[in-house]
Amino acid sequence: MKVFQNNIFPFGSYVAINLFGLVLSRRPLSKEERNHEYIHTLQQRELLWIGFYLWYLIEWLVRLIQSFNFSTFKFSAKRAYYTISFEREAYLHQNNLDYRHHRPFWAWRKHLKK
Repeated sequence: MKVFQNNIFPFGSYVAINLFGLVLSRRPLSKEERNHEYIHTLQQRELLWIGFYLWYLIEWLVRLIQSFNFSTFKFSAKRAYYTISFEREAYLHQNNLDYRHHRPFWAWRKHLKK
């Protein structure tokens, strides 16, 4: 996994984005953030990259629909993002710097609940 620092991408409040094992970051990443992105690299390899991005998009759309708040008639893109199974796994284990060495194959599937 290579990390490239730049001032433009990713947009918004996001610190880094992992594209096919290349991480674009707006600032130096902490060990935990690097571990988070490495977990995404492992997930991408398991689904042969394109499968990861297709699954990620479909799951985000499903989670976006699930996030609809009937009292305010609004969707929550942020809630949808945090409930994606790939993100759940990465956030849950980002502080365990040894996790990537003993991570079970397709571990993200355990986080599909809800």
